[in-house]
Amino acid sequence: MEFDVTVLGSNSAIPAHGRNQSAQLIMIGQSGLLLDCGEATQIQLRKFKLKFSKIDFIFISHLHGDHYLGLMGLISSFHLNKRTRLLTVFGPAGLDEIITVQLKHSNSKLNFPLRFVQTDPSQEQLILEEKNFKVHSFPLQHRLPCTGFRIDEKIAYRNLIKEKLQEQKLPLEAINTLRLGKDYVDQVTNKNYTVKEFTYPVKKARSYAYCSDTIYDPTIKQYIEGVSLLYHEATFGEEEAERAADTYHSTAAQAGKIAQLANVNHLMLGHYSTRYLDLTPLLEEAKQHFPSVILSEEGVTYPIR
Repeated sequence: MEFDVTVLGSNSAIPAHGRNQSAQLIMIGQSGLLLDCGEATQIQLRKFKLKFSKIDFIFISHLHGDHYLGLMGLISSFHLNKRTRLLTVFGPAGLDEIITVQLKHSNSKLNFPLRFVQTDPSQEQLILEEKNFKVHSFPLQHRLPCTGFRIDEKIAYRNLIKEKLQEQKLPLEAINTLRLGKDYVDQVTNKNYTVKEFTYPVKKARSYAYCSDTIYDPTIKQYIEGVSLLYHEATFGEEEAERAADTYHSTAAQAGKIAQLANVNHLMLGHYSTRYLDLTPLLEEAKQHFPSVILSEEGVTYPIR
């Protein structure tokens, strides 16, 4: 199943150096998930020829403008493109009011149903569960109520060992039960068909965690432990560690420490301050604490492995 992230915006508060504000498109199976929606998000979607008509879920981490000011434009474009399918927006208290006020005063009546789901920045929550994946929100420590998001793949079926099936004629009910990861006992013959004998070991489910804006906070380990890929903000270098703390942001080195602490597989940095034209120093600082780290680059699609 496809599971990847395309970076649409990698800068912090102000677009600069050809970099835009926060937004990422996650494709998992046939579902499109948009994480944050800074200015120019819909322009970036078109620029990189992404099928944003597949977006059914939008997740807004908090109400600083660089994370949501592109949302109204995207909603308007969906309307003008004659969308009829439900769009669900997850976000903090107040986001629904911001959007509905704009719709009200522009006398806009959308062609499609728009649903708001309020997130809780005080605790971890399962906010979405689909056939192939589920999404949790979790608290981040920032100047405004803020949540991160974790997307976990769900592996519905096990792969059967064909050679074993050819050796023995299993009833259909047994096959279906084994694919679900459960042993099956034939009620007529009393024969036991075990998952261990007839299926391959289940592969590890993939996962992606998105930590948008946050002060250095080791307590988030409990929410992101062992994820396949962690995105963690790295607004500043260590020379600006005091400013990072004052503004409730993180340095690249601190992002590396979080990745090491949470035992993730890979780390991706982003949310860069405009003071950095060359991002190499941020990458090197993070690598001092966690070797498997990359810089997020706009227009690049990163498979979740």
